[in-house]
Amino acid sequence: MRAPFSLPHFLIFFFLLVFLLVFVQLHLISLTFEKLGLSPEATFLMLLGSLLGSGINLPMFTLRSSPPPEAIETPFGLLRLPPRPFTGKTVIAVNVGGCLIPLLFSIYLVSRLNLPLEMLGLGIAIVAAISHLLSRPIPGLGIGMPMLVAPLTAASLALLLGDDHRAPFAYISGTLGVLIGADLLRLKDIRTLGAPIASIGGAGTFDGIFMTGILAVLLS
Repeated sequence: MRAPFSLPHFLIFFFLLVFLLVFVQLHLISLTFEKLGLSPEATFLMLLGSLLGSGINLPMFTLRSSPPPEAIETPFGLLRLPPRPFTGKTVIAVNVGGCLIPLLFSIYLVSRLNLPLEMLGLGIAIVAAISHLLSRPIPGLGIGMPMLVAPLTAASLALLLGDDHRAPFAYISGTLGVLIGADLLRLKDIRTLGAPIASIGGAGTFDGIFMTGILAVLLS
């Protein structure tokens, strides 16, 4: 869960976009979605929808929350951000590229493939528990967590529990696990962060959930 775009977010998004272009050039993303059963055309539509959807947040409801602290720092302490306008309320929104598209694609994979649902549920629960444990509130911003934890966990679980469906198992357990553990189970913490808007799925497509899905599949 992240706050909406700011200049630092835009810079991060720009560098991640450059990284994505290099990724595509190396055919790694094509390989990822080929393992998930998508054609090159469907892969392009998936990427385009995720990219465009990363800037769309759909408001759901509003929470009363505490004002933000005067000083706001990133998890690495390298960047100090100015406080955002705050009215005593936080709008909870859903990010199209970072939440809805991965969720709908996961549902598509479950309906299309004969996945071991009990093992898949266990994988999602484990990734969610680890994501919840290692994520933490960032005052004025939202919820942050180390990027590689979820994909490594999902890939490891796919190797152990995924049988012949390791790639979709890794994608679903990784993306849904992060959504549940680092976003939905952290809603109670949003009241204390002073963020005017908190978006489930992140400020950008590739800052967490989307990259979790790609890396988990590649590592599985």
